[in-house]
Amino acid sequence: MAKPLIQLALDSLDFDQTIGLATQAAPYVDIFEIGTPCIKHNGVNLVKELKARFPDKLVLVDLKTMDAGEYEATPFYAAGADICTVLGVSGIATIAGVVKAANAHGAEAQVDLINVPDKIECARESAKAGAHIIGVHTGLDAQAAGHTPFVDLNDIARLGLNVRISVAGGIKQATVQDVVHAGANIVVCGAAIYGAPSPAEAAREIRELVEAS
Repeated sequence: MAKPLIQLALDSLDFDQTIGLATQAAPYVDIFEIGTPCIKHNGVNLVKELKARFPDKLVLVDLKTMDAGEYEATPFYAAGADICTVLGVSGIATIAGVVKAANAHGAEAQVDLINVPDKIECARESAKAGAHIIGVHTGLDAQAAGHTPFVDLNDIARLGLNVRISVAGGIKQATVQDVVHAGANIVVCGAAIYGAPSPAEAAREIRELVEAS
C-alpha cells in the first residue's frame, strides 16, 4: 500500500505568511490545503499563486460548500485546484455538483463529514455519487471539547469504499502513526506544523514518522 500523503492546512489569513509557510514545508508535504477562512479572505488568486510556485504539489481548497456545488467549485478548479471540499450535510445533489465540476477538470471532490449525524451512511452515499475522497474531520471546536477523529476513522475505513480517506483533527507527531495504521490515505496536519518553532523541522518529523509507519 502506498504511503499516505501529508496535507498541510494553511489557516492564516495573511497572503504572504501563507506563501512563506508553504515554502518552508514544501520539501516534506504533498498537499497544500487552503483553509476555509484563508480562502474566504484571499480568494482564487491564492490558488493560482500556490500552483505557480509549487507545480508539483496538490492544492486543496477547503470550500466546505453547502449549496450550488458545481457553480461554487468550478472557478476554483479552473484556477488549478486539485481538490475542493463539500460538506456531507449539504446533501447528495450538492455533492454531485462538486463531483461533476471536479470530473470536468480532471480533479477530485472531497466530502467533509464534519457534523454529519450518520457518517457511515453519508460516506456510502457520497462514494456512490462519485466522490473521490471522504474527509473524517474533527473540527477545532470539537477538539477543544476533547473529541478526536479515531472512532470515525475506524468506522469509515471498515466500509471498504472505493475512495481515499482523509483525516483531520489535531493530528501531531505523537498520533500520526496511529492515524496511518488506522487506514488514513491522507493525513492532515495544521498546528503541529505551523505552530512549531520551526515549521520545516516539524514537517520533516511528520514525514519521517509517516514513512516509518
